[in-house]
Amino acid sequence: MKKDIIESYNRISPYIHKTPVITSTTINKITGGSLYFKCENFQKMGAFKMRGATNAILQLSSEQKQKGVVTHSSGNFAQALALAAKNLGVKSYIVMPSNAPDVKKSAVRGYGGEITECEPTLEARESTAKKIQLEKGATFVHPFNDFNVILGNASAGKELLEKHSDLDFIISPVGGGGLISGIALSALAFSNNCKVIGAEPFAVDDAYRSIESGKIEHNLTIDTIADGLKTSLGDITYNIINNHVEKIIRTTEEEIIAAMKLIWERMKIIIEPSSAVALAAILNSKTEFKNKKVGVILSGGNVDFKNLPFS
Repeated sequence: MKKDIIESYNRISPYIHKTPVITSTTINKITGGSLYFKCENFQKMGAFKMRGATNAILQLSSEQKQKGVVTHSSGNFAQALALAAKNLGVKSYIVMPSNAPDVKKSAVRGYGGEITECEPTLEARESTAKKIQLEKGATFVHPFNDFNVILGNASAGKELLEKHSDLDFIISPVGGGGLISGIALSALAFSNNCKVIGAEPFAVDDAYRSIESGKIEHNLTIDTIADGLKTSLGDITYNIINNHVEKIIRTTEEEIIAAMKLIWERMKIIIEPSSAVALAAILNSKTEFKNKKVGVILSGGNVDFKNLPFS
């Protein structure tokens, strides 16, 4: 596994940012721990997903690259695959639900992605992507349930642990599980005993319930401000999380907003609500992290400025 992550990292390095790790004395005082924020909000297109999308395309054959790639996504992975494809001279077909934010559709078009809109259901997204696959011969790249995507995402954990090899914990948000799966594999490969913990809103706590029940659970509601974490796990991500993630801490919407505001105010950086879930989990479980060294994955910074949760 270590060899696979290193090879993936070397493959994508020319096309991604090596994002900084920053600290905040104030937030350390508030939490009682030593926190190291891995700033994927500074990644190209504003989120960690650039890593996985790039690795997935680079693993395709020349013939596959000529026919292009297709995915379905309402946001960050749509932008990531479009930009990664553009950088590599590959055509991208992006299926987006009709209710996806205009700002995200505009970004995808700006990166050269050809958008096909569909009804805002998973069934419609999957069937539309399948139709494009058959018509164009394009290769489908899953936003998270793809091992090459996960290996690309693992590079963020590799960078963090190379800079701070003695972390006690790394905390990552959990949506479909592509990020935390990569982080967990990196912790196995590049640390001695660093435990990986997931952070998830109560409103969409499918990963927490999946670990509890021993099978993939789904969300009955998607009523959360953390719009990047509404997706349920896939079989690949579930297996990695079930075997290699210590546990998942759930957070309230109020805790997410407070954590997001704290990072904006104290660290002077822009993160999206999904990123704030990781710090929210630390803040509601302070005793667990007191006097510990904790890596915090800030997964992205793509914010709708017309719809901020605080004034």
